[in-house]
Amino acid sequence: MKDRVMRFKSLLAVLAIVGAAAVSAQAATAPKLFADSQLVTEPRFSDEIIGHGPDVIFIPGLASSRETWKATAERLKDRFRVHLIQVAGFAGEPARANASGPVVVPTAEAIDAYLVAQHLTPAVIVGHSLGGTMVLYLAESHGADLKKGFIVDALPFYPRLIGGPKATPESMRPMADAIRSGKSQMTDAQAAQFMASMATAKSDQDIIAGWRRASDKTTVANALADDFTLDLGPGLADITVPLTLIYPDYVRLGTPPGTTDKIYRGAYAADTHMTFVRADNSLHFIMFDQPAQFAEALDAFLAD
Repeated sequence: MKDRVMRFKSLLAVLAIVGAAAVSAQAATAPKLFADSQLVTEPRFSDEIIGHGPDVIFIPGLASSRETWKATAERLKDRFRVHLIQVAGFAGEPARANASGPVVVPTAEAIDAYLVAQHLTPAVIVGHSLGGTMVLYLAESHGADLKKGFIVDALPFYPRLIGGPKATPESMRPMADAIRSGKSQMTDAQAAQFMASMATAKSDQDIIAGWRRASDKTTVANALADDFTLDLGPGLADITVPLTLIYPDYVRLGTPPGTTDKIYRGAYAADTHMTFVRADNSLHFIMFDQPAQFAEALDAFLAD
């Protein structure tokens, strides 16, 4: 048990300092992925829209690009109207309203307001990592605006993997403040360890690293600090929105079989509307490591 927790502590410790190592974005705007798509720009995010059919909204993770979902959009666009969100300040998207201050909750609130204004509610939303945190937040705070949600490798309160089961937003605040202030530093070895935990293929690791280099350092740091003080656990029992969680087994990092089952299922035990799916032999970017498993789980979610 101790070794298991230490592995996750190491993973999260590296995650905690990567925000301060990102470089400010210089691009005027993040490029579209599809030539025939529509691009809508809001103060805290942009939405690239492609395809025809029922609407599905996709939110990428910390310092990540909408490109996270490109293969998924290619596969779905003949059957669904796909909305590819990109958070302002991440992966070359100008920071705009996310240039300072809190990021996670204001962006989630802005996405909800946009969905309501565009008559996309009750919405079907998919989120990876920090995007999954936003999906969970919306399920708790704006449940009437969601039809269902698909969460990819996100937990109600990540810092418990660092601070233990008694960790609280208040106990994690000093670490969050250090992240927000930019005092954390990352060595080359830590950066390599972090990227190795994200995806299996070196080519995918390089893509993810490029997104982080193109991200605004202040936005990333503030978003990560937000995540370290946002505990969604207390609201799980009140969720009425059907949610699916797909999580990796992390066996490639040496995690003993069954470890993530206990962690993820235990963390969400209070949510009686949760469907659990484990992606075997995968790291954090399940859609990259195990595209067939991911597609099967997503298709089952969309068909339900």
